[in-house]
Amino acid sequence: MGGGCYHAAMAEYLQGWGGARLAVHRMGAGRPVLLMHGLFSSAQVNWIKFGHAQRLVDAGFEAIMPDLRTHGESEAPQDAEAYPPDVLVKDVLALAEGLGLVAGKFDLVGFSLGARTAVQAILAGLSPRRLVLGGMGLEGLGEWQRRSAFFVDAIDRFDEIRSADDPAYMAKSFMRTMKVDRGAARMLLMSVQDTPPAALERLGMPTLVVCGAQDNDNGSAPALAAALPQATYVEVPGTHMSSVTEPDLGEAIAEFLGG
Repeated sequence: MGGGCYHAAMAEYLQGWGGARLAVHRMGAGRPVLLMHGLFSSAQVNWIKFGHAQRLVDAGFEAIMPDLRTHGESEAPQDAEAYPPDVLVKDVLALAEGLGLVAGKFDLVGFSLGARTAVQAILAGLSPRRLVLGGMGLEGLGEWQRRSAFFVDAIDRFDEIRSADDPAYMAKSFMRTMKVDRGAARMLLMSVQDTPPAALERLGMPTLVVCGAQDNDNGSAPALAAALPQATYVEVPGTHMSSVTEPDLGEAIAEFLGG
């Protein structure tokens, strides 16, 4: 199924902030859903490969899935000036404008880094009808710099990490599998900013917080749901990495957006 879905979602290219060339994969027709993947991942791995995008298409939505800057088929600029604070948010705002997304007429979904980016994009003025935050907890937003430091360390020690006992071993393995440009990824990580917990009160749209039962990588997802004005928490099987492979994730998203 993943291969067939991928051919149905060939990339087009739009400009992000500063003119960066960003790949955008699209499937289906109907109300647009903008989906943002997690760190070191891609639209293909997060949304297409395991059928989540197809599930949305089957429910009558259009799945619009960018590869974030330095990820997937998108450009990985080598100049430090291409990574101002929260450049991913600037990219999302540019993509929303380029795609013609109308306030209140589209939905927004993010997983992990994509969820953090979704929150910050709304605080910067993006206005989705509904919001889905996957693989994210309260601490992952308010204490992102600590989480980011873990991945910066994995990049800096990439050639030294050899044992599965090293906490950064899985991050190294995923970076290698995804052929991540580590220099560009490091600059991107340094650009990501924390989200003050008090700012979450400004996210007034109906929100789904969905997280794996064994996923504590970004803190407490139930606590995040409790901190949002209009949020529902749904637990799906899996860890931070494996929950993306579970059909329950796509089912939860489609059910919430269809409500």
